[in-house]
Amino acid sequence: MLRIERHRLGPRVYVLGARVHEWQLGAALLIALAAATLAHRLDRDGLVGVTLLLAGVWLVAKDWRDLVPSQRDTAAWCVGLHARSAPLRAIRRAAALPKLAAVAAVTAGLVNLASAVTPNIAWRDHLLLNVAPLAALRISHAVAVPASLLLLVTAPYLWGRRQGALRLALVLLLGLGALDLLKGLDLEEAAGSFAAAGLLWLGRSSFCVRHDPVTLRSALRRAPLVIAAGLFLCGLAVWLAAPWGTPLAQVARQTYDSLLWQDGPIAFRDELGGVDEAVGAGGLLLLLWCAYLLFRPLAVPRAFPARELRHAARDLVRLHGADTLAYFKLRRDQHYLFAPDERAFLGYRVEAGVLLVSGDPVGPDEALPALLRKLSAFAEARGLRIAVLGAGEPLRPLWEQLGLRSIYLGDEAVVDTGAFSLQGRPVRKVRQSVTRLEKHGYRASLHELRELSEADLTKLEEVSLRWLGKASERGFTMSLDALRRDDHGDSLVVLGRDGEGRIRGFLHFAPSYGRAAVSLSLMRREPDTPNGLTEFLVARGLEQLRERGIEEASLNFAAFARFIHEPRGLVERLLGRGLLAADALFQIERLYRFNAKFFPRWEPRYLLYERRSALPRVALAALWAEGQLPKPSRARS
Repeated sequence: MLRIERHRLGPRVYVLGARVHEWQLGAALLIALAAATLAHRLDRDGLVGVTLLLAGVWLVAKDWRDLVPSQRDTAAWCVGLHARSAPLRAIRRAAALPKLAAVAAVTAGLVNLASAVTPNIAWRDHLLLNVAPLAALRISHAVAVPASLLLLVTAPYLWGRRQGALRLALVLLLGLGALDLLKGLDLEEAAGSFAAAGLLWLGRSSFCVRHDPVTLRSALRRAPLVIAAGLFLCGLAVWLAAPWGTPLAQVARQTYDSLLWQDGPIAFRDELGGVDEAVGAGGLLLLLWCAYLLFRPLAVPRAFPARELRHAARDLVRLHGADTLAYFKLRRDQHYLFAPDERAFLGYRVEAGVLLVSGDPVGPDEALPALLRKLSAFAEARGLRIAVLGAGEPLRPLWEQLGLRSIYLGDEAVVDTGAFSLQGRPVRKVRQSVTRLEKHGYRASLHELRELSEADLTKLEEVSLRWLGKASERGFTMSLDALRRDDHGDSLVVLGRDGEGRIRGFLHFAPSYGRAAVSLSLMRREPDTPNGLTEFLVARGLEQLRERGIEEASLNFAAFARFIHEPRGLVERLLGRGLLAADALFQIERLYRFNAKFFPRWEPRYLLYERRSALPRVALAALWAEGQLPKPSRARS
């Protein structure tokens, strides 16, 4: 008759062997409601009808994926809207409860605050005075005000799924429920407070953002000092604004009443009429500051990896770094996250609350799912959004199993060195640049970085500084941060010397292991060198790379090239026009045209993110990490 089946996506209910969906229950409710209304069996404006209508619409809306055959059985059952299942991410059935609990906390806080500052119902007061003294009622009213304000402060942290806020909100709601009964037999407010506490308790598993024990102990030491200093400043403001000779007892009482947003014994007038509100606002700011100290999430590592971890990362890159972006994870400004068995790792930075992963992880395929599960738990415990900058096509399905969406970011220009030639009409402009530079005495030579002398390395740094001018170095995913690194000695440099033997420009290539390929990291030249020097270095460099046995060379990344040259639809055409307008700042079109001179193979790269609502923050984090957008000084600190 009735069978309930356990399933990873949630319980499945069968009646007489047929599976029953939530949308079917919702549709049945709506049909029954419509039939009852047509038969005049139900008042259209009645509370029962509105409740049934909302319930039916809600059941259909949350289960809408099962209405579409292509989307059926792709979402996991949740209290809120059913979420798309991600095999590598933990399923939280009550994921929507933190937001609902935050709304409930705000509602309960406002209701209790209003109840605490308004008179009680007369007959309830008389009944309470038979069992409790009047002083107990007054104390209950006074204590309910700061408790309600503190509950309001916890609401945004409940929205952010903080475990500490959950514990404090539970205590406050239970305490307010008891105070509601003590201060005036407010059964309605008490029921609402206890119901909100029950909602928090039911959804406790969804409050997964943990707190760092070290920072929590520090906050517990600092919070009393902050509170004492704040109260002293509020009292000092009242004392300075009060009439001369006012007793300190009245100043203290006025400070207390102002913090509770109540009228006190001192009346401020004229230009000092806003002192009460200022002290009340100061009290709220004090509560917010203490809440920030207490509810800060588990921190990410601040110090960059030590030598041992960098050596482990370098060894994995040399074993499994076939991707052209793998070598760039050896930058000194990236943190590392290793798989549980330490057979794979990824590089990341945290910007604007986003854990920004640099390219694809490095390691054997069988070790990557465990690494991504660890990444999900790591970010979830710290309240961070996950995003990936520069993910490749081969591993995009694996990232999607983590619940990430993808958006086209651009194309990597990969040149086949064996097929490249300066012969033929299509490449005549590059050939002309090469011929002109060689007539001026320029020559190109290929070296390993470790082979260069100290004088040559110093000259390369001087060339790079003059090329950059006042601009800062850019890069995070597709370039190295410096040349003078002991662990970069196996990278390759193409030197461009003039007729007098002076280095006037260079190219820096990072190696790829497991395949005969390199990836361009830097292109630098003196500002006063002849036009075409960079084309000359690339053309002669490709030829010498071929002689060294290197089959592929990845050149500059062409951001959003498809939107400009091969748009698909109206939206991409509009985006392409906007990108052309921004070319003066970001050099989007110019880099594409430079790459196209060497007839590369275009390999797409993607930006991966969790939710569309978080996409603006992810874009900001990516621009900050790549140095394409100036970072405010406070954010840098």
